[in-house]
Amino acid sequence: MAGEKCVFEQAFSFSPLPTKSFSFQQDKDTVRLLMKWSMLGRLSAQTYSFDSNFHPYSCETFALHFFKDPEVIPSLRNMKARVWVPLENPVVSVSVELVPCTKIAMELFDPIYSCSILRPSGHVVKCIHDIYPDYDELRQMLQEVDSEHYYAVGKMEREEFLFCLFKHLCLGGELCQYEDTIDPYISTTKKIYKDLISVQKDAETKKISVVSTVLKVSAYDESGLCFPGTREEEQTFAYLIVDPVKRNVTLFYHIYGVGNFTL
Repeated sequence: MAGEKCVFEQAFSFSPLPTKSFSFQQDKDTVRLLMKWSMLGRLSAQTYSFDSNFHPYSCETFALHFFKDPEVIPSLRNMKARVWVPLENPVVSVSVELVPCTKIAMELFDPIYSCSILRPSGHVVKCIHDIYPDYDELRQMLQEVDSEHYYAVGKMEREEFLFCLFKHLCLGGELCQYEDTIDPYISTTKKIYKDLISVQKDAETKKISVVSTVLKVSAYDESGLCFPGTREEEQTFAYLIVDPVKRNVTLFYHIYGVGNFTL
């Protein structure tokens, strides 16, 4: 019965872990690239502990409790006029999408190297576009379903968090200065992914596998979308990355706009 379901619904409580830091936030080369891509100061990663066992079937409850938790609310921020500001109203609902996260290596990107998106040197091939004056085959593959290379990386692989992260970095912020070669995108994707995702080795088979669960999330107040941002934008995104073993969750999010120009 619906009433009984509410009574026995699992509860989660959260506590910020302010001492938890990520190497990509400290690495000077990564920080410079995020500045170049107009994402510096707009890309955030914060970690929290939680007190109950997590299971993917409870992801919506988990996310809603996260955004309503009194220990979490003060750390939630949106951006207005390039200044971080707290959420104006309480969160009343969430939307949650379970994002596949199984990759432990970068072979997912191998097909990009074997088609005409790149030159043998690793330089991205430029192309003509009706809207964008400075466009290339890589961004076309990432954004346009009609691109001949759209499925160079297969449909299931495109849904992986590793690919989503790569796409976010390639598209960047409002004043993104795009790279001429693919290497900075690949290396930065690898660094951030390794920071965010937890793995474990099977004692018997010695096989390494991902233990993290990745949830793409949006939160809503009574007026509508309130986090991340207050309007839909492909490059405004938020993920909850759950480590069920350590009972930690990282909120990784980006608000699209003009990033910081100084380190």
